[in-house]
Amino acid sequence: MKDILQRAKSIKLVIFDVDGVLTDGRLILGDDGQEYKAFHSRDGHGMKMLQATGVEIGIITGRTSRVVEHRMANLGVSHVYQGKLEKLPAFEELIAKLGVETQQVAYMGDDVVDLPIMLRVGLAVATNDAHELVGKHAHWQTPHNGGQGAARDLCELIMEAQGSLAAAMQRYLQ
Repeated sequence: MKDILQRAKSIKLVIFDVDGVLTDGRLILGDDGQEYKAFHSRDGHGMKMLQATGVEIGIITGRTSRVVEHRMANLGVSHVYQGKLEKLPAFEELIAKLGVETQQVAYMGDDVVDLPIMLRVGLAVATNDAHELVGKHAHWQTPHNGGQGAARDLCELIMEAQGSLAAAMQRYLQ
């Protein structure tokens, strides 16, 4: 765990996949083709707390959905890349735009399409219920499943490593 905290200490950008990471991976489609997703509120609050510390958050997802646009706007996440079947070009564009090194990036994924990015970042994180191959190549695997608190796990890990978690939590104890 010491190695994981050391990696987390230098993170300036966290990138999340959506389906299977910020959601439980199920795709709910209405008769009209409308797509519905369920996001966990604790994940969203963790993302907001992490952003308040100055860490940037980005999204790279293979699917395109208006609900993702709405949820990320609600969380203040402006680095949103949707419809990226090949995620690596979006990753390279985002790190160049923000001027961060790959070692300063954490990426959370759950399936094999996430591996090309996970193999390049300073902190590769898999959800607890990730595909076995993804888990094997992750530096850390969250205690929670995707869409059930996994993103919050990562946000708090980074905040703990960077010394901002205790202060963030203290404000709720007053």
